[in-house]
Amino acid sequence: MTPARLLRRLVLLDEGEAPALLWSTFYFFLLLFGFYLLRPVREAIGIARGADKLPWLMTGTLLAMVLVNPAFATLVSKLPRRRFIPLTYRGFALCMLAFFLAFRFLPHHGGAALGYGFYIWLSVFNLFVVSVFWGLMTDVWSEVQGKRLFGFIATGGTLGAIAGAALTGLLTKGFALGALRVKVDPLSLLLLSALTLELAVQCVRRLATIFQLGHVAHGEREPGPGPLEGLRLIATSRYLQLICIYMLLFTITSTFLYLQQGSIVERSFVGTAARTTAFARIDLYVNVLTLLTQVFLTGRLLTRLGIPVVLSILPVLTLGGFGALLVWPTFGVMALVQVLRRGLHYAVDRPAREILYIPLGPEERYKSKPFIDTFVYRGGDLLGVWAPTVLVALAIPVGLAALGCSGLWLGSSLALGRRAGKAG
Repeated sequence: MTPARLLRRLVLLDEGEAPALLWSTFYFFLLLFGFYLLRPVREAIGIARGADKLPWLMTGTLLAMVLVNPAFATLVSKLPRRRFIPLTYRGFALCMLAFFLAFRFLPHHGGAALGYGFYIWLSVFNLFVVSVFWGLMTDVWSEVQGKRLFGFIATGGTLGAIAGAALTGLLTKGFALGALRVKVDPLSLLLLSALTLELAVQCVRRLATIFQLGHVAHGEREPGPGPLEGLRLIATSRYLQLICIYMLLFTITSTFLYLQQGSIVERSFVGTAARTTAFARIDLYVNVLTLLTQVFLTGRLLTRLGIPVVLSILPVLTLGGFGALLVWPTFGVMALVQVLRRGLHYAVDRPAREILYIPLGPEERYKSKPFIDTFVYRGGDLLGVWAPTVLVALAIPVGLAALGCSGLWLGSSLALGRRAGKAG
């Protein structure tokens, strides 16, 4: 069977779409591969002086978003897409090189301040590069194409995340190459990640040629000159406000589930090794479910069920999951809920959420969307991580609060689905 025929078996592909589809998929692979090379480094830095510092690091990340979003909006307002997207990635690559030099040559590797700065920067980097990627995807593909193809494009990110995490473990742990023992300094991964960003830039250039993106700012389908237009649109658009609410409740419920997971694993397993194995098992099943769903089901679900129905799948699952955990707070139930929720989020919910931007204009895609994907997303993280402290003070069980948030999320998904039907 030829590669083209195999691709048609996996994807609902129309004539002439294959080259752009493969470049888009490889582009997303590179972004997630580069991030997952560095994610373990970030996590190690985050807990180096105690896990109690994580809420403060999330607070710092949210404040960084306040600074980065206007700067990015200004860049978008001055340059065409085929220029500001590569410049964004190359700017992040230069930051990686600067961190590498600082860690390498400053006394004590820059100390805790540099480490925490890197943690915050990488948290900003992850959300921004992915948001820009999906902004371009919603720009160059139509809604009909998005329903068919976004699931397969998302497999690039899944495979990149798996490959990046696996390679980081292999290189930092060390491996035998003949008579040699090869082991890489974790800091060197910054250089490799910077290289993946440059390769991603080449994918953007190829896609710009395929889709004939313009060279002039403020032209047809290019963002306008107003750097604050994205915020104004959020303030005046009920549609964008519903996307904000949907995103906020998704991240809050994710944090609640993460906290319950930690508590259940802690009392279900003894010792770091057993707990690490439990977490690894969950991650393995999530990746398997995500890949299988992305390859075989996502395009068909989005095409046949439609965006309004698909948007409600994860809130319904989350509501049922938190209800089950109230009755049976066991590792088996928690693991099942986590695997289904995370797997279907990456495979189905995320592509559906990105399709919401296709009927909108360039201002919403490149100015409103990054704000929602970064500031609103991290805002939900912040609320979720500090909420247990408030709930304990008010004598409100976290499980009941999680059920309430899940119900609100389901309501917002239904309202957003109705709006999406009208927008499409």
